[in-house]
Amino acid sequence: MRRTQLASPPMRVFSHQRLGQIAQLVRHAPQLMESISLVARVLPFKVNDYVIKHLIDWHDVPNDPIFRLTFPQAQMLDAEDLDRLAHCVRSGAGEQALETLVQRVREGMNPHPAQQHLNAPLLDGERLLGVQHKYPQTVLFFPSHGQTCHSYCTFCFRWPQFIGDKSLKFASNDGAQLHRYLARHPEVSDVLFTGGDPLVMTAAHLKRYLEPFLDPALRHVTTIRIGTKALTYWPYRFVSDVDTPQLMALLRRLVDSGKHIALMAHLNHWRELSTPIAQEAVAALQQLGIVIRAQGPVLRHINDSAATWKRNWQEQVRLGIVPYYMFVERDTGPRDYFQIPLARALSIYNGAIEAVSGLAKTARGPSMSAGPGKVEVSGTLEVHGQRHFLLKFIQARDPRWLGRPFLARYSETACWLDQLQPPEGQAEFFFEAGYRRFMEQAALGGEA
Repeated sequence: MRRTQLASPPMRVFSHQRLGQIAQLVRHAPQLMESISLVARVLPFKVNDYVIKHLIDWHDVPNDPIFRLTFPQAQMLDAEDLDRLAHCVRSGAGEQALETLVQRVREGMNPHPAQQHLNAPLLDGERLLGVQHKYPQTVLFFPSHGQTCHSYCTFCFRWPQFIGDKSLKFASNDGAQLHRYLARHPEVSDVLFTGGDPLVMTAAHLKRYLEPFLDPALRHVTTIRIGTKALTYWPYRFVSDVDTPQLMALLRRLVDSGKHIALMAHLNHWRELSTPIAQEAVAALQQLGIVIRAQGPVLRHINDSAATWKRNWQEQVRLGIVPYYMFVERDTGPRDYFQIPLARALSIYNGAIEAVSGLAKTARGPSMSAGPGKVEVSGTLEVHGQRHFLLKFIQARDPRWLGRPFLARYSETACWLDQLQPPEGQAEFFFEAGYRRFMEQAALGGEA
């Protein structure tokens, strides 16, 4: 593919204070603008003009999936909460009263799904902020400079990172501390840089975090993963930004040193990869020897059909991207707007996976990233005349749980692991006693 020679266009970013400057939105009904503005006071909102101009079909607003993916919708809040917010704004109650109401609404949205705040490990007896070590082989790092995105997704389970509440912030600018921790943990083979989006950082900042992996002391870290939405929200990052040559040279050095660099692309809809610049970005990364893996949740209003996922995976394979995960929407934020029952998620997955070639069957799911681990809904089966879900751990806090199949009573309405019930005659699932012990230990300040 021919490389773009022109520099990236300037990025214009719009927050809820600048909604009135989005010409495409202003053309729609004032009620739409008002509802978006109200919800954007509770949930983080930011969108750039690349998304506005190239990804959203404004003739299909408000039903367009990319519009719903980036612009908060009225139905994302409880109707009574939305009415209270509207009354507070219209009555001129003042910023302090509005902020108090906003905070109350946020508190009901579970800012710590899957108890992720308990995954922070210890180094020399001190809890490492900005680091998570839930599974033995993989460490997550949240670099402070990467705790924002080129645009925000309305479903994001890490929304508390972006609302300005320091008590909910989980990040670190101490790369040396991360590297010391990894040097003491030879069982770690994979490090995932996540956020936010690490690729909002400059190449110079990324170099501080990534270059130390060339040190022999970290030779056991063989895979560096970068979780990002930049591929579709700002693909110029890999093609024509001012410091793109430095970024690509850094990634090339890591690949040439023998590290496996995996770009974990968050792809929710096939249209995200439909632009020429996005496809050029994919090719540029692949030319460096970087493997792109695609993951994303199944979301009501966005991609809740087998046809959408089929096309999503087919387009990924066509571009040389590896389909990786179909997730279940986490139990946080505006989950009622996006979540679908596990039974329907399984039906969508099966319908899509049956319709694609073997190269797309690498996609696993539907998968719940719950407190005890990643639980896959593998299928259903009849036992003694009763229908059950067949489940298994594909990652687990206790490695002894891995791969062990277990049953849950079939439900047409359950959307998450804690809404499932064990088979008749079982008091609880096999992992629950061990998970309780973990929670008790974590509450006492022990190693997570």
